[in-house]
Amino acid sequence: MSKELIEAIVSMDDQRAMVLVRELMDVGTDADSILAACQEAMEQVGKHFEKGEYFLPELIMSGEILKGITAIIKPKLDEANQSGEKAGKIVFGTVAGDIHDIGKDIVIFMLETNDFEVVDLGVDVPIARFIEAVKEEDPDIVGMSGFLTNTFDSMKATIAAMREAGVRDKVKVMIGGGTVTEDVAGYSQADAYGGNAMAAVNLAKAWMGGK
Repeated sequence: MSKELIEAIVSMDDQRAMVLVRELMDVGTDADSILAACQEAMEQVGKHFEKGEYFLPELIMSGEILKGITAIIKPKLDEANQSGEKAGKIVFGTVAGDIHDIGKDIVIFMLETNDFEVVDLGVDVPIARFIEAVKEEDPDIVGMSGFLTNTFDSMKATIAAMREAGVRDKVKVMIGGGTVTEDVAGYSQADAYGGNAMAAVNLAKAWMGGK
């Protein structure tokens, strides 16, 4: 049934996707398996977009499907976390010079369903906005996304500016995106690179577990 869910999301069949999610939950499928299927589907949507097979309307539609699925499974996740406590707070945005949001949205979706509070700064986020958000929100982690190679310099400049503003040492910084690698993490002086949404979740959990 998970394969059917992936196909429903990729084909933008929102009604079918919602029915399948409810059926999966009714038979006791754990939320992580549903989330993994959603992640795989969104990665396929992203590949279709990169190839010019999907366009902005498909990206928007897939995002709306994700929101609908979140609304269905979140009550169950909240039940599992009966304390109501958040795992941590994360400021997240696509760096200046890049307007891609599909990767960012997938990661935020996965973080939120794993009990993290996420402040979404959006796309093409100026350096000053990242610094402002760290000061205002007092997060534990800052996440930076970028799909284009020219965003490597934006990530580096943003982290350097955070250091100059005296807020770098207050947070852990993770980066990710289609062309981002471990080498980029070293170049930008981020704390870590997440290769996919679950890697980002695992990084955040590990960092918060150390607090």
